[in-house]
Amino acid sequence: MTNLTLDPTVHAAPTAVLDDAHLGDIKGALGTIRLDDDAPRQGLSARFRTLLAIIGPGLIVMVGDNDAGAFATYGQAGQNYGTHLLWTLLLLVPVLYVNQEMVLRLGAVTGVGHARLILERFGRFWGAFSVIDLFLLNALTLVTEFIGITLAAGYLGLPKALSVVLAAAIIIASAFTGSFRRFERVAIGLCVGSLLLVPVYFMIHPPVGRMAEDFVVPNMPGGTGELSTVMLLIIGIVGTTVAPWQLFFQQSYVIDKRITPRFMKYEKIDLWIGIAVVVIGAAAMMGFTAAAFANTDGFGQFTDAAGVARGLADKAGKAAGVLFAIALLDASIIGAFAVSLSTAYAIGDVFGIKHSLHRGVAGAKGFYAVYAGLVAVAATIVLIPGSPLGLLTTGVQTLAGVLLPSASVFLLLLCNDRDVLGPWVNGPRTNAFTAAVVGVLVTLSIILTASVLFPDISADAILTIMAVCGVLGVLAAGYAFLRNRTATKEDPIDRTGRDGWRMPPLETLARPVVSTGYKIGMGALRTYLLVAMILVVIKIVQTAMAG
Repeated sequence: MTNLTLDPTVHAAPTAVLDDAHLGDIKGALGTIRLDDDAPRQGLSARFRTLLAIIGPGLIVMVGDNDAGAFATYGQAGQNYGTHLLWTLLLLVPVLYVNQEMVLRLGAVTGVGHARLILERFGRFWGAFSVIDLFLLNALTLVTEFIGITLAAGYLGLPKALSVVLAAAIIIASAFTGSFRRFERVAIGLCVGSLLLVPVYFMIHPPVGRMAEDFVVPNMPGGTGELSTVMLLIIGIVGTTVAPWQLFFQQSYVIDKRITPRFMKYEKIDLWIGIAVVVIGAAAMMGFTAAAFANTDGFGQFTDAAGVARGLADKAGKAAGVLFAIALLDASIIGAFAVSLSTAYAIGDVFGIKHSLHRGVAGAKGFYAVYAGLVAVAATIVLIPGSPLGLLTTGVQTLAGVLLPSASVFLLLLCNDRDVLGPWVNGPRTNAFTAAVVGVLVTLSIILTASVLFPDISADAILTIMAVCGVLGVLAAGYAFLRNRTATKEDPIDRTGRDGWRMPPLETLARPVVSTGYKIGMGALRTYLLVAMILVVIKIVQTAMAG
């Protein structure tokens, strides 16, 4: 490990940075901050220039989340249920912020990626599980991005094979320049391209008043008879908006951009900008899809994103369909960027492979090989005749929903590890909110697993699962609150001087103290994840063989 100090304002303690390419000037797409520039930011102009240099991680991770899978999910919600599920986006805003704020804090303070922290603090099983899980899930997610590329290309009248090969070449070449700044400029350019959804919205002009009402007033369309179907779609919205790869990407990208705690407030603004863009895009998709299919034979008959493009063209002319298809192509490429990078970062972090976009191919061969290999394999699968692409898309959504709670659990535990975050550990309000989110995610994961195994699951069964999980969640929350309150009283958190605090090298940290409650909880989580994954995979295989 490289024992060097990242923050120019602190020169005493070494940090745990694993790749010395993560040290030096911040070279963002829109500006540079020198390593020795420790002057206070006074005045609006200086602060704005600093923000421009920092912008990137939060924006890219959020816009990358509005990928091909998101287009399908939001399109399905709008075409089948109008704007009745818009309220889910409002509820997800604080979830998105809290989750991503915790990982950007982990990245800036520790200098170590998410997968490596899990390995070092929770042991080999969970470290291996997190990397294998991320690798497989991201590989499948990449396939869905290329499915989105084929759908967009097909609508635009472009040849499928050539479009896939060209997109794969662009995705690989953009990362292979050996320049972090050049990659980020391409990525931010694609983020700007996602705003093509806004003119589509105005071309369709859905009713603003209705959308505003559905955005703030929860509504379950279809009644109890469709509760199971609607619940699965809501789980799909949650899964596509709060994906596991985001946690790994954001933490490693913050490190690769060389952002330190000193610039935390600017990175939080970057994150809020990304959240605003992703919510505006998602709401626009639900709104214009709902308006395009209202009172038509296509209402309630969602097929895929290409079907949405055709419906938009029927409603407002060819230009609307073309803009939507270009936005889908753009979203699929930026999603592929982020998903591939999150995997390459995690593998490099865990196995000690040099892993930075600041390095050229010769200086980080393993890192770029993983990145390019994933893209190439995904593109090849999509081009193989007879590939079960629809089944792969379903499998990605299902596995992501099953595995998401474990990612959130580790995130919460790491952000309460004082050896890792020191004065940057979570406060009681963040812990309470995050614990509630984890409880909801676990409940949704159980419902999703049950619905895959039992497709005809009744509304009563779903409500029973929710009630049982709710009771268990309240009991667990009460226990955690009392235990945390006692611990805080005995050893209060000292947050003085935290802007210059960095995590010491990992090998110098004491092993975490493991309580009985921790052992029981982690054992239950391990058992659930293994059983759920096995059952879901068996079900997917059975479906494939039956088809």
